[in-house]
Amino acid sequence: VYFTMRQFLFPWLNLRGFLLFISILLLVMYFLKKRDPPNFPPGPLALPLLGNIFSIEAKQPHIYLTKMADVYGKVFCIRLGRHKTVFVSGWKMVKEALVTQADNFVDRPDSSMVNRIYGGNSGKSQVPGVWRRQRRFAMAMLRTFGLARSSMERGICEECRHLQEAMEKENGEPFDPVSLLNNAVANIICQIVFGKRFDYSDQNFQRMLKSLTEMAYLEGSIWALLYDAFPALMKRLPGPHNGIFCHCKSLEASIRREIERHKLNLDPSNPQDYIDTFLIEEKQNTRGDHGFEEGNLALCCLDLFLAGSETTSKTLQWGLIYLIKNPHIQRECSHETKIDRVIGQTRPPTMADRPNLPYTDAVIHEIQRMGNIVPLNGLRAAAKDTTLGGYFIPKGTSVMANLTSVLFDKTEWETPDTFNPAHFLNAEGKFVRKEAFLPFSAGKRACLGEGLARMELFLFFISLFQKFCFSTLHGAELSTEGIIGATRTPFPFKVYLSCLPYISSFIHKPHIPQKKFLCCYFGSYLFSLKDTAFK
Repeated sequence: VYFTMRQFLFPWLNLRGFLLFISILLLVMYFLKKRDPPNFPPGPLALPLLGNIFSIEAKQPHIYLTKMADVYGKVFCIRLGRHKTVFVSGWKMVKEALVTQADNFVDRPDSSMVNRIYGGNSGKSQVPGVWRRQRRFAMAMLRTFGLARSSMERGICEECRHLQEAMEKENGEPFDPVSLLNNAVANIICQIVFGKRFDYSDQNFQRMLKSLTEMAYLEGSIWALLYDAFPALMKRLPGPHNGIFCHCKSLEASIRREIERHKLNLDPSNPQDYIDTFLIEEKQNTRGDHGFEEGNLALCCLDLFLAGSETTSKTLQWGLIYLIKNPHIQRECSHETKIDRVIGQTRPPTMADRPNLPYTDAVIHEIQRMGNIVPLNGLRAAAKDTTLGGYFIPKGTSVMANLTSVLFDKTEWETPDTFNPAHFLNAEGKFVRKEAFLPFSAGKRACLGEGLARMELFLFFISLFQKFCFSTLHGAELSTEGIIGATRTPFPFKVYLSCLPYISSFIHKPHIPQKKFLCCYFGSYLFSLKDTAFK
Protein backbone atom coordinates (compact mmCIF):
# COMPACT_ATOMS: atom_id res chain seq x y z
CA VAL A 1 0.00 0.00 0.00
CA TYR A 2 2.83 2.39 0.91
CA PHE A 3 4.57 1.64 -2.39
CA THR A 4 1.35 2.24 -4.34
CA MET A 5 0.63 5.58 -2.63
CA ARG A 6 4.20 6.76 -3.13
CA GLN A 7 4.01 5.78 -6.79
CA PHE A 8 0.73 7.71 -7.16
CA LEU A 9 1.87 10.85 -5.33
CA PHE A 10 5.42 11.02 -6.65
CA PRO A 11 4.60 13.04 -9.81
CA TRP A 12 3.01 15.70 -7.61
CA LEU A 13 5.92 15.90 -5.20
CA ASN A 14 8.36 17.46 -7.70
CA LEU A 15 8.99 21.22 -7.88
CA ARG A 16 6.55 21.86 -10.70
CA GLY A 17 3.73 20.16 -8.85
CA PHE A 18 4.55 22.02 -5.68
CA LEU A 19 4.45 25.40 -7.46
CA LEU A 20 1.16 24.51 -9.10
CA PHE A 21 -0.31 23.55 -5.74
CA ILE A 22 0.87 26.85 -4.17
CA SER A 23 -0.56 28.85 -7.09
CA ILE A 24 -3.96 27.20 -6.77
CA LEU A 25 -3.91 27.74 -3.02
CA LEU A 26 -3.08 31.43 -3.43
CA LEU A 27 -5.88 31.89 -5.99
CA VAL A 28 -8.38 30.24 -3.66
CA MET A 29 -7.24 32.47 -0.79
CA TYR A 30 -7.44 35.53 -3.07
CA PHE A 31 -11.02 34.79 -4.13
CA LEU A 32 -12.04 34.10 -0.52
CA LYS A 33 -10.49 37.39 0.61
CA LYS A 34 -11.90 39.42 -2.30
CA ARG A 35 -15.33 37.83 -2.20
CA ASP A 36 -18.01 40.49 -2.25
CA PRO A 37 -20.16 40.93 0.85
CA PRO A 38 -23.90 40.27 0.54
CA ASN A 39 -25.80 42.86 -1.51
CA PHE A 40 -22.62 44.48 -2.86
CA PRO A 41 -23.03 46.48 -6.12
CA PRO A 42 -22.85 44.33 -9.28
CA GLY A 43 -20.29 44.70 -12.04
CA PRO A 44 -18.57 42.97 -14.94
CA LEU A 45 -16.51 39.83 -14.45
CA ALA A 46 -12.93 40.64 -13.52
CA LEU A 47 -9.64 38.85 -14.17
CA PRO A 48 -7.80 37.56 -11.09
CA LEU A 49 -5.30 40.14 -9.79
CA LEU A 50 -5.74 42.36 -12.89
CA GLY A 51 -9.43 43.17 -12.46
CA ASN A 52 -11.14 45.20 -15.20
CA ILE A 53 -8.31 47.66 -15.70
CA PHE A 54 -7.61 46.58 -19.29
CA SER A 55 -11.25 46.52 -20.37
CA ILE A 56 -11.75 50.21 -19.57
CA GLU A 57 -11.50 52.33 -22.71
CA ALA A 58 -8.31 54.35 -22.23
CA LYS A 59 -9.22 57.25 -24.57
CA GLN A 60 -12.75 57.92 -23.29
CA PRO A 61 -13.13 56.14 -19.91
CA HIS A 62 -16.01 58.40 -18.81
CA ILE A 63 -18.07 57.32 -21.83
CA TYR A 64 -17.33 53.64 -21.15
CA LEU A 65 -18.36 54.01 -17.49
CA THR A 66 -21.53 55.90 -18.43
CA LYS A 67 -22.52 53.03 -20.74
CA MET A 68 -21.76 50.51 -17.99
CA ALA A 69 -24.46 52.17 -15.89
CA ASP A 70 -27.01 51.23 -18.57
CA VAL A 71 -26.03 47.58 -18.09
CA TYR A 72 -25.45 47.26 -14.34
CA GLY A 73 -27.46 50.18 -12.91
CA LYS A 74 -26.65 53.54 -11.37
CA VAL A 75 -24.42 51.96 -8.70
CA PHE A 76 -21.94 49.34 -9.91
CA CYS A 77 -18.45 48.07 -9.13
CA ILE A 78 -15.31 47.99 -11.28
CA ARG A 79 -12.13 46.26 -10.10
CA LEU A 80 -8.94 48.19 -10.79
CA GLY A 81 -6.16 45.72 -10.07
CA ARG A 82 -6.60 44.64 -6.46
CA HIS A 83 -8.93 47.54 -5.61
CA LYS A 84 -12.71 47.69 -5.85
CA THR A 85 -14.22 51.02 -6.92
CA VAL A 86 -17.95 51.70 -6.79
CA PHE A 87 -19.09 54.10 -9.54
CA VAL A 88 -22.17 56.25 -9.06
CA SER A 89 -24.06 57.57 -12.10
CA GLY A 90 -26.97 59.90 -12.81
CA TRP A 91 -27.98 63.12 -11.08
CA LYS A 92 -30.24 61.61 -8.44
CA MET A 93 -27.78 58.95 -7.29
CA VAL A 94 -24.76 61.30 -7.40
CA LYS A 95 -26.73 63.80 -5.31
CA GLU A 96 -27.54 61.04 -2.84
CA ALA A 97 -23.84 60.20 -2.46
CA LEU A 98 -22.25 63.66 -2.47
CA VAL A 99 -24.94 65.77 -0.81
CA THR A 100 -27.46 63.69 1.13
CA GLN A 101 -24.81 61.30 2.46
CA ALA A 102 -21.96 63.82 2.37
CA ASP A 103 -20.53 62.73 5.74
CA ASN A 104 -20.50 59.07 4.69
CA PHE A 105 -18.43 59.74 1.55
CA VAL A 106 -16.11 62.56 2.61
CA ASP A 107 -12.90 60.56 3.12
CA ARG A 108 -10.22 59.90 0.49
CA PRO A 109 -8.94 56.36 -0.19
CA ASP A 110 -5.28 55.52 0.16
CA SER A 111 -3.31 56.05 -3.08
CA SER A 112 0.24 54.86 -3.68
CA MET A 113 0.74 57.48 -6.39
CA VAL A 114 -0.49 60.34 -4.17
CA ASN A 115 1.63 59.08 -1.28
CA ARG A 116 4.71 59.19 -3.49
CA ILE A 117 3.88 62.65 -4.87
CA TYR A 118 3.37 64.09 -1.40
CA GLY A 119 6.33 62.28 0.13
CA GLY A 120 4.30 60.74 2.95
CA ASN A 121 2.43 63.95 3.82
CA SER A 122 -0.75 62.78 2.09
CA GLY A 123 -1.63 60.45 4.95
CA LYS A 124 -1.46 63.28 7.43
CA SER A 125 -3.45 65.59 5.18
CA GLN A 126 -6.31 63.07 5.10
CA VAL A 127 -6.77 63.16 8.88
CA PRO A 128 -10.21 64.82 9.25
CA GLY A 129 -9.04 67.65 11.51
CA VAL A 130 -6.09 68.44 9.25
CA TRP A 131 -7.73 68.47 5.81
CA ARG A 132 -10.75 70.38 7.12
CA ARG A 133 -8.50 73.00 8.71
CA GLN A 134 -6.42 73.30 5.55
CA ARG A 135 -9.54 73.56 3.39
CA ARG A 136 -11.01 76.32 5.58
CA PHE A 137 -7.68 78.15 5.48
CA ALA A 138 -7.46 77.92 1.66
CA MET A 139 -11.06 79.12 1.25
CA ALA A 140 -10.40 82.05 3.59
CA MET A 141 -7.31 83.00 1.56
CA LEU A 142 -9.26 82.84 -1.70
CA ARG A 143 -11.84 85.19 -0.19
CA THR A 144 -9.24 87.51 1.37
CA PHE A 145 -6.94 87.82 -1.64
CA GLY A 146 -9.51 87.00 -4.30
CA LEU A 147 -13.28 87.30 -4.09
CA ALA A 148 -13.47 89.75 -1.18
CA ARG A 149 -11.08 92.20 -2.81
CA SER A 150 -12.33 94.45 -5.58
CA SER A 151 -8.65 94.58 -6.52
CA MET A 152 -8.89 90.96 -7.71
CA GLU A 153 -11.65 91.91 -10.13
CA ARG A 154 -9.43 94.71 -11.37
CA GLY A 155 -6.51 92.26 -11.49
CA ILE A 156 -8.47 89.87 -13.71
CA CYS A 157 -9.50 92.73 -16.01
CA GLU A 158 -5.86 93.84 -16.17
CA GLU A 159 -4.86 90.29 -17.12
CA CYS A 160 -7.59 90.34 -19.75
CA ARG A 161 -5.88 93.40 -21.24
CA HIS A 162 -2.53 91.57 -21.37
CA LEU A 163 -4.27 88.62 -23.05
CA GLN A 164 -5.93 90.88 -25.63
CA GLU A 165 -2.62 92.56 -26.43
CA ALA A 166 -0.88 89.20 -26.83
CA MET A 167 -3.60 88.03 -29.22
CA GLU A 168 -3.42 91.24 -31.25
CA LYS A 169 0.31 90.63 -31.80
CA GLU A 170 -0.62 87.62 -33.95
CA ASN A 171 -1.51 90.20 -36.66
CA GLY A 172 -4.42 88.27 -38.06
CA GLU A 173 -2.45 85.08 -38.66
CA PRO A 174 -3.76 81.70 -37.42
CA PHE A 175 -2.42 80.83 -33.97
CA ASP A 176 -2.82 78.31 -31.17
CA PRO A 177 -4.66 80.13 -28.32
CA VAL A 178 -3.91 77.50 -25.66
CA SER A 179 -0.61 78.86 -24.37
CA LEU A 180 -1.96 82.41 -24.14
CA LEU A 181 -5.05 81.27 -22.22
CA ASN A 182 -2.86 79.19 -19.90
CA ASN A 183 -0.65 82.21 -19.24
CA ALA A 184 -3.55 84.50 -18.40
CA VAL A 185 -5.45 82.10 -16.14
CA ALA A 186 -2.34 80.91 -14.28
CA ASN A 187 -1.41 84.52 -13.52
CA ILE A 188 -4.61 84.92 -11.50
CA ILE A 189 -3.69 82.12 -9.10
CA CYS A 190 -0.11 83.49 -9.08
CA GLN A 191 -1.46 86.81 -7.77
CA ILE A 192 -3.19 85.00 -4.91
CA VAL A 193 -0.42 82.53 -4.03
CA PHE A 194 2.75 84.51 -4.94
CA GLY A 195 1.40 88.05 -4.78
CA LYS A 196 2.52 88.84 -8.32
CA ARG A 197 1.95 88.06 -11.98
CA PHE A 198 4.54 86.81 -14.49
CA ASP A 199 5.34 88.13 -17.92
CA TYR A 200 4.26 85.67 -20.61
CA SER A 201 7.87 85.40 -21.80
CA ASP A 202 9.23 84.42 -18.35
CA GLN A 203 11.02 81.09 -18.86
CA ASN A 204 10.50 79.81 -15.31
CA PHE A 205 6.78 80.62 -15.60
CA GLN A 206 6.58 78.68 -18.87
CA ARG A 207 8.35 75.67 -17.32
CA MET A 208 5.84 75.69 -14.48
CA LEU A 209 2.89 75.78 -16.88
CA LYS A 210 4.33 72.95 -18.98
CA SER A 211 4.79 70.79 -15.88
CA LEU A 212 1.23 71.60 -14.71
CA THR A 213 -0.23 70.56 -18.07
CA GLU A 214 1.73 67.31 -18.16
CA MET A 215 0.83 66.44 -14.55
CA ALA A 216 -2.86 67.09 -15.15
CA TYR A 217 -2.82 64.74 -18.14
CA LEU A 218 -0.79 61.92 -16.59
CA GLU A 219 -2.64 61.92 -13.24
CA GLY A 220 -5.85 61.05 -15.06
CA SER A 221 -4.35 58.59 -17.54
CA ILE A 222 -4.32 54.79 -17.57
CA TRP A 223 -0.74 55.00 -16.28
CA ALA A 224 -1.90 56.47 -12.99
CA LEU A 225 -4.48 53.67 -12.64
CA LEU A 226 -1.79 51.09 -13.30
CA TYR A 227 0.50 52.67 -10.73
CA ASP A 228 -2.16 52.55 -8.01
CA ALA A 229 -3.16 49.02 -9.01
CA PHE A 230 0.39 47.63 -9.04
CA PRO A 231 2.59 50.10 -7.11
CA ALA A 232 5.41 47.68 -6.24
CA LEU A 233 5.81 46.71 -9.91
CA MET A 234 5.22 50.12 -11.55
CA LYS A 235 7.67 51.81 -9.20
CA ARG A 236 10.45 49.78 -10.80
CA LEU A 237 9.30 49.98 -14.42
CA PRO A 238 10.08 52.74 -16.95
CA GLY A 239 7.15 54.51 -18.56
CA PRO A 240 5.15 57.76 -18.78
CA HIS A 241 3.97 57.37 -15.18
CA ASN A 242 7.42 58.44 -14.00
CA GLY A 243 6.80 61.82 -15.63
CA ILE A 244 4.21 62.56 -12.94
CA PHE A 245 6.87 62.59 -10.26
CA CYS A 246 9.45 64.43 -12.37
CA HIS A 247 7.03 67.26 -13.15
CA CYS A 248 5.92 67.38 -9.52
CA LYS A 249 9.52 67.84 -8.35
CA SER A 250 10.09 70.58 -10.92
CA LEU A 251 6.98 72.46 -9.77
CA GLU A 252 7.82 72.00 -6.13
CA ALA A 253 11.32 73.43 -6.72
CA SER A 254 9.86 76.56 -8.37
CA ILE A 255 7.36 77.03 -5.54
CA ARG A 256 10.07 76.60 -2.89
CA ARG A 257 12.10 79.39 -4.51
CA GLU A 258 9.09 81.67 -4.11
CA ILE A 259 8.68 80.55 -0.48
CA GLU A 260 12.30 81.49 0.26
CA ARG A 261 11.74 84.90 -1.32
CA HIS A 262 8.67 85.40 0.87
CA LYS A 263 10.56 84.42 4.02
CA LEU A 264 13.12 87.17 3.39
CA ASN A 265 10.46 89.87 2.92
CA LEU A 266 7.79 88.64 5.36
CA ASP A 267 5.92 91.31 7.32
CA PRO A 268 3.75 89.48 9.92
CA SER A 269 1.55 92.55 10.32
CA ASN A 270 0.80 92.87 6.62
CA PRO A 271 0.56 89.54 4.71
CA GLN A 272 0.35 90.05 0.98
CA ASP A 273 -0.71 86.61 -0.27
CA TYR A 274 -1.35 82.95 0.53
CA ILE A 275 2.31 82.09 1.21
CA ASP A 276 2.76 85.01 3.63
CA THR A 277 -0.32 84.02 5.60
CA PHE A 278 0.67 80.36 5.70
CA LEU A 279 4.15 81.23 7.02
CA ILE A 280 2.58 83.39 9.74
CA GLU A 281 0.24 80.52 10.71
CA GLU A 282 3.25 78.20 10.83
CA LYS A 283 4.96 80.41 13.41
CA GLN A 284 1.83 80.61 15.54
CA ASN A 285 1.02 76.89 15.30
CA THR A 286 4.38 75.48 16.42
CA ARG A 287 3.07 71.93 16.92
CA GLY A 288 2.20 71.61 13.23
CA ASP A 289 -0.87 69.56 14.14
CA HIS A 290 -3.00 71.29 11.48
CA GLY A 291 -0.54 70.86 8.63
CA PHE A 292 1.01 74.34 8.94
CA GLU A 293 4.59 73.35 8.30
CA GLU A 294 6.90 74.40 5.50
CA GLY A 295 7.09 70.89 4.06
CA ASN A 296 3.34 71.03 3.46
CA LEU A 297 3.23 74.60 2.11
CA ALA A 298 4.73 73.80 -1.30
CA LEU A 299 2.31 70.88 -1.72
CA CYS A 300 -0.69 73.06 -0.79
CA CYS A 301 0.44 75.64 -3.36
CA LEU A 302 0.76 72.85 -5.93
CA ASP A 303 -2.84 71.76 -5.23
CA LEU A 304 -4.07 75.32 -5.72
CA PHE A 305 -2.26 75.63 -9.06
CA LEU A 306 -3.55 72.30 -10.36
CA ALA A 307 -7.14 73.06 -9.34
CA GLY A 308 -7.10 76.80 -10.02
CA SER A 309 -5.51 77.10 -13.45
CA GLU A 310 -5.96 73.93 -15.53
CA THR A 311 -9.76 73.76 -15.24
CA THR A 312 -10.49 77.42 -16.02
CA SER A 313 -8.07 77.51 -18.95
CA LYS A 314 -9.60 74.33 -20.42
CA THR A 315 -13.09 75.84 -20.11
CA LEU A 316 -12.05 78.91 -22.08
CA GLN A 317 -10.48 76.68 -24.74
CA TRP A 318 -13.73 74.73 -25.10
CA GLY A 319 -15.56 78.07 -25.20
CA LEU A 320 -13.64 79.10 -28.32
CA ILE A 321 -14.35 75.76 -29.97
CA TYR A 322 -18.08 75.73 -29.30
CA LEU A 323 -18.61 79.35 -30.32
CA ILE A 324 -16.57 78.95 -33.50
CA LYS A 325 -18.73 75.92 -34.33
CA ASN A 326 -21.85 78.00 -33.52
CA PRO A 327 -21.12 81.46 -35.02
CA HIS A 328 -24.72 82.60 -34.57
CA ILE A 329 -24.34 82.11 -30.81
CA GLN A 330 -20.99 83.91 -30.88
CA ARG A 331 -22.58 86.91 -32.62
CA GLU A 332 -25.50 86.83 -30.19
CA CYS A 333 -23.09 86.94 -27.26
CA SER A 334 -20.66 89.53 -28.52
CA HIS A 335 -22.66 92.04 -30.51
CA GLU A 336 -26.29 91.58 -31.42
CA THR A 337 -27.81 91.57 -27.96
CA LYS A 338 -26.46 92.42 -24.55
CA ILE A 339 -22.76 93.27 -24.51
CA ASP A 340 -22.98 96.33 -26.78
CA ARG A 341 -26.06 97.63 -24.96
CA VAL A 342 -24.81 96.97 -21.44
CA ILE A 343 -21.04 97.42 -21.65
CA GLY A 344 -20.00 98.65 -25.08
CA GLN A 345 -16.66 97.95 -26.69
CA THR A 346 -14.39 100.12 -24.55
CA ARG A 347 -15.40 99.79 -20.88
CA PRO A 348 -13.97 96.73 -19.07
CA PRO A 349 -16.67 94.37 -17.78
CA THR A 350 -17.43 93.96 -14.08
CA MET A 351 -19.27 91.30 -12.11
CA ALA A 352 -22.06 93.84 -11.62
CA ASP A 353 -22.84 93.39 -15.34
CA ARG A 354 -23.65 89.71 -14.91
CA PRO A 355 -27.38 90.01 -14.03
CA ASN A 356 -27.85 92.13 -17.17
CA LEU A 357 -26.28 89.50 -19.44
CA PRO A 358 -28.52 86.42 -19.02
CA TYR A 359 -27.87 85.00 -22.50
CA THR A 360 -24.10 85.32 -22.19
CA ASP A 361 -24.27 83.81 -18.69
CA ALA A 362 -26.26 80.88 -20.11
CA VAL A 363 -23.66 80.38 -22.86
CA ILE A 364 -20.83 80.25 -20.29
CA HIS A 365 -22.73 77.64 -18.27
CA GLU A 366 -23.43 75.58 -21.38
CA ILE A 367 -19.74 75.67 -22.27
CA GLN A 368 -18.97 74.27 -18.83
CA ARG A 369 -21.60 71.56 -19.25
CA MET A 370 -20.57 70.47 -22.73
CA GLY A 371 -16.86 71.03 -22.09
CA ASN A 372 -17.14 68.57 -19.18
CA ILE A 373 -13.72 69.59 -17.86
CA VAL A 374 -13.54 67.02 -15.03
CA PRO A 375 -15.39 63.98 -16.45
CA LEU A 376 -14.82 61.82 -13.36
CA ASN A 377 -14.89 63.22 -9.86
CA GLY A 378 -12.08 62.69 -7.36
CA LEU A 379 -12.15 59.37 -5.52
CA ARG A 380 -13.98 59.22 -2.19
CA ALA A 381 -13.98 56.48 0.45
CA ALA A 382 -16.86 55.27 2.60
CA ALA A 383 -16.26 56.59 6.12
CA LYS A 384 -18.44 53.81 7.57
CA ASP A 385 -20.63 50.92 6.48
CA THR A 386 -23.56 52.39 4.60
CA THR A 387 -26.07 51.73 1.80
CA LEU A 388 -26.36 53.52 -1.54
CA GLY A 389 -29.03 52.83 -4.11
CA GLY A 390 -30.10 49.81 -2.08
CA TYR A 391 -26.59 48.28 -2.12
CA PHE A 392 -24.27 47.70 0.81
CA ILE A 393 -21.05 49.77 0.75
CA PRO A 394 -18.51 48.58 3.35
CA LYS A 395 -16.33 51.06 5.22
CA GLY A 396 -13.18 52.00 3.25
CA THR A 397 -14.65 51.18 -0.18
CA SER A 398 -13.53 53.59 -2.92
CA VAL A 399 -16.43 55.50 -4.49
CA MET A 400 -16.35 57.71 -7.58
CA ALA A 401 -19.14 59.93 -8.88
CA ASN A 402 -19.35 60.02 -12.68
CA LEU A 403 -19.93 63.74 -13.34
CA THR A 404 -20.32 63.08 -17.07
CA SER A 405 -23.45 61.06 -16.33
CA VAL A 406 -24.87 64.10 -14.48
CA LEU A 407 -24.02 66.79 -17.04
CA PHE A 408 -25.51 64.62 -19.82
CA ASP A 409 -28.36 63.05 -17.85
CA LYS A 410 -31.27 62.62 -20.29
CA THR A 411 -33.79 63.11 -17.49
CA GLU A 412 -32.35 66.53 -16.57
CA TRP A 413 -31.46 68.15 -19.92
CA GLU A 414 -33.74 68.58 -22.93
CA THR A 415 -30.99 68.10 -25.50
CA PRO A 416 -28.07 66.68 -23.48
CA ASP A 417 -25.78 66.02 -26.47
CA THR A 418 -26.34 69.37 -28.19
CA PHE A 419 -24.78 72.74 -27.38
CA ASN A 420 -27.88 74.62 -26.30
CA PRO A 421 -27.74 77.75 -24.05
CA ALA A 422 -31.53 77.49 -23.67
CA HIS A 423 -30.85 74.85 -21.01
CA PHE A 424 -30.18 77.79 -18.69
CA LEU A 425 -32.91 80.19 -19.86
CA ASN A 426 -36.60 80.33 -19.00
CA ALA A 427 -39.44 81.30 -21.33
CA GLU A 428 -38.79 85.01 -20.64
CA GLY A 429 -35.10 84.71 -21.54
CA LYS A 430 -33.93 85.06 -17.95
CA PHE A 431 -31.08 82.97 -16.59
CA VAL A 432 -32.02 79.95 -14.48
CA ARG A 433 -29.61 77.73 -12.57
CA LYS A 434 -30.04 73.96 -12.83
CA GLU A 435 -29.47 71.63 -9.88
CA ALA A 436 -27.85 69.05 -12.13
CA PHE A 437 -25.15 71.54 -13.19
CA LEU A 438 -22.17 70.02 -11.34
CA PRO A 439 -18.90 70.94 -13.11
CA PHE A 440 -17.43 71.81 -9.69
CA SER A 441 -18.76 68.64 -8.02
CA ALA A 442 -20.86 68.99 -4.84
CA GLY A 443 -20.84 68.36 -1.11
CA LYS A 444 -18.02 68.82 1.38
CA ARG A 445 -15.30 68.04 -1.16
CA ALA A 446 -16.63 70.36 -3.88
CA CYS A 447 -14.12 72.62 -5.65
CA LEU A 448 -13.12 75.28 -3.11
CA GLY A 449 -12.21 77.73 -5.89
CA GLU A 450 -15.65 77.68 -7.53
CA GLY A 451 -16.40 81.34 -6.76
CA LEU A 452 -13.07 82.53 -8.15
CA ALA A 453 -13.42 80.31 -11.23
CA ARG A 454 -16.87 81.77 -11.97
CA MET A 455 -15.48 85.30 -11.74
CA GLU A 456 -12.56 84.46 -14.03
CA LEU A 457 -14.73 82.72 -16.62
CA PHE A 458 -17.20 85.59 -16.80
CA LEU A 459 -14.62 88.39 -17.04
CA PHE A 460 -12.27 86.59 -19.45
CA PHE A 461 -15.15 85.46 -21.65
CA ILE A 462 -16.76 88.90 -21.85
CA SER A 463 -13.41 90.61 -22.47
CA LEU A 464 -12.53 88.29 -25.35
CA PHE A 465 -15.87 88.38 -27.14
CA GLN A 466 -16.38 92.06 -26.39
CA LYS A 467 -13.39 92.86 -28.60
CA PHE A 468 -12.80 89.90 -30.92
CA CYS A 469 -14.60 87.54 -33.22
CA PHE A 470 -13.03 84.10 -33.60
CA SER A 471 -12.99 81.72 -36.57
CA THR A 472 -10.80 78.82 -37.66
CA LEU A 473 -8.88 77.59 -40.70
CA HIS A 474 -10.75 76.99 -43.94
CA GLY A 475 -11.93 73.39 -44.07
CA ALA A 476 -10.82 72.63 -40.50
CA GLU A 477 -13.27 70.67 -38.39
CA LEU A 478 -12.91 71.35 -34.68
CA SER A 479 -13.23 68.19 -32.64
CA THR A 480 -15.41 68.06 -29.52
CA GLU A 481 -14.13 64.64 -28.43
CA GLY A 482 -11.20 65.75 -26.27
CA ILE A 483 -8.13 64.16 -24.68
CA ILE A 484 -8.77 62.63 -21.28
CA GLY A 485 -6.47 63.08 -18.31
CA ALA A 486 -7.36 64.51 -14.91
CA THR A 487 -9.06 67.16 -17.05
CA ARG A 488 -10.61 66.95 -20.52
CA THR A 489 -8.44 68.79 -23.04
CA PRO A 490 -9.36 69.86 -26.60
CA PHE A 491 -7.30 68.49 -29.46
CA PRO A 492 -4.85 71.11 -30.80
CA PHE A 493 -6.57 73.79 -32.89
CA LYS A 494 -5.83 77.19 -34.37
CA VAL A 495 -7.95 80.33 -34.59
CA TYR A 496 -8.16 83.60 -36.45
CA LEU A 497 -9.36 86.66 -34.63
CA SER A 498 -10.78 89.88 -36.00
CA CYS A 499 -11.70 93.17 -34.39
CA LEU A 500 -13.05 96.47 -35.71
CA PRO A 501 -9.81 98.49 -35.45
CA TYR A 502 -8.10 95.95 -37.69
CA ILE A 503 -10.76 95.34 -40.33
CA SER A 504 -8.80 97.09 -43.08
CA SER A 505 -5.81 94.80 -42.54
CA PHE A 506 -8.00 91.69 -42.61
CA ILE A 507 -9.82 92.56 -45.82
CA HIS A 508 -6.62 92.06 -47.81
CA LYS A 509 -5.93 88.63 -46.31
CA PRO A 510 -6.42 85.78 -48.82
CA HIS A 511 -8.52 83.72 -46.36
CA ILE A 512 -11.99 83.49 -47.91
CA PRO A 513 -13.67 82.12 -44.76
CA GLN A 514 -12.16 85.03 -42.85
CA LYS A 515 -13.75 87.52 -45.26
CA LYS A 516 -17.11 85.84 -44.86
CA PHE A 517 -16.71 85.98 -41.12
CA LEU A 518 -15.81 89.66 -41.27
CA CYS A 519 -19.01 90.32 -43.19
CA CYS A 520 -20.96 88.69 -40.39
CA TYR A 521 -18.93 90.69 -37.86
CA PHE A 522 -19.43 94.01 -39.60
CA GLY A 523 -23.09 93.28 -40.18
CA SER A 524 -23.55 92.51 -36.51
CA TYR A 525 -21.82 95.77 -35.61
CA LEU A 526 -24.14 97.79 -37.87
CA PHE A 527 -27.12 95.97 -36.40
CA SER A 528 -25.93 96.84 -32.91
CA LEU A 529 -26.08 100.50 -34.01
CA LYS A 530 -29.75 99.83 -34.83
CA ASP A 531 -29.36 100.30 -38.56
CA THR A 532 -32.84 99.03 -39.40
CA ALA A 533 -32.31 99.47 -43.13
CA PHE A 534 -29.38 97.05 -42.96
CA LYS A 535 -31.51 94.67 -40.92
